[in-house]
Amino acid sequence: MFKLFRLTAILEGISYLALFAVTMPLKYMADLPMPNKYVGYAHGVLFIAYIILAVVFWFEKKWSIKKGFILLVASLLPFATFYVDSRYLKTSEA
Repeated sequence: MFKLFRLTAILEGISYLALFAVTMPLKYMADLPMPNKYVGYAHGVLFIAYIILAVVFWFEKKWSIKKGFILLVASLLPFATFYVDSRYLKTSEA
């Protein structure tokens, strides 16, 4: 379960960055909406999976409200899932 959460966190972060840095410029500057549609769908699924797994992981580890809040807010900020992975998940694995 832990490895699945880490993988989901990294993939969600990558999809978030790809959505904003690659497909949105393609959609609005090059008039190519299809990549945005598919990356958007993938990001939506990964976002929901991340939120569900974050809540499960939060309660499983019995972390404080602050750490749980950080896990959840990380899904909304670019690069934040990478921060959560390096700061909380790598240390939790050891």
